[in-house]
Amino acid sequence: MTPARKRARLVPPMVEAPPLLLGAHLSAAGGVPEAPARAVAIEATALQLFTKMGNRWAERECLDDECMSFRERLSSTGVQATMAHDSYLINLASPDPVLRARSIASFTMELHRCRALGLHYLVSHPGNYMDDRDAGIARNADAISESLAASPGDTILCLETTAGTGTSLGATFEELATIIARVDAGVRGRVGVCLDTCHVYSASYDLVQDYDGVFARLDDAMGLDRLKVMHLNDSKTPFASRRDRHELIAEGSLGAAPFRRVMNDPRLATVPKVIETPKLDDATATDTRMLTLLRSYVE
Repeated sequence: MTPARKRARLVPPMVEAPPLLLGAHLSAAGGVPEAPARAVAIEATALQLFTKMGNRWAERECLDDECMSFRERLSSTGVQATMAHDSYLINLASPDPVLRARSIASFTMELHRCRALGLHYLVSHPGNYMDDRDAGIARNADAISESLAASPGDTILCLETTAGTGTSLGATFEELATIIARVDAGVRGRVGVCLDTCHVYSASYDLVQDYDGVFARLDDAMGLDRLKVMHLNDSKTPFASRRDRHELIAEGSLGAAPFRRVMNDPRLATVPKVIETPKLDDATATDTRMLTLLRSYVE
């Protein structure tokens, strides 16, 4: 073999970088099919939306025409990762049998709409246990099992990390892992985690001073493969505040550094990332500014 051929064999093959899956929670005002155009306006490759009003119990089905229109419009965009956020009223861990039954019914409908629209993920806050933490964990996991069994499909449920306010579940990776482990084995493969940077920082995971340690703890608790979605939000409140107050990227107590790490972390390269930062007076302009800033961090 000639020296030139020997050198050629030492050059590693070109590996195409995975696409940057980055976007925002977008308004579905005027109907879900209006969201893809809003994604195009901010050059998003990922999007999150509500499939119904997030602060009302009123349920609805996604009719065929709506679903077809959404999928057709989405197909002409650069969006490759889609997710819904469930209603803020749902509490699968509630000890109140009436509220819990209503929550399970609403949550199941959320899954039905995700399947109808072809959404990849459904992000959900773990419930508030109200009485006893262990009992709340059991109720939450059992309700997830029931709902996933009632709505088969490919949509992955992503339990979102919480800030640890009051009796909310999910402020630690270990607690999320416990909930997932209790979910019925037949549907457990459809359960992952959504890490919100504001929430974990408020819950005492120090992304500023101990970024590597935070992700090591996540890996130890459940494995990084459970991390399916990220919410990139700065925090209006200090570290370990136990409060959920989102701020614009690099303008809160986290600052720019953790977001630079996230945007360049190869372990997170294929994880869809969406912002839920304040919209200010112009949602399109503000989201565009935030996403442009995040893209600028990529080295």
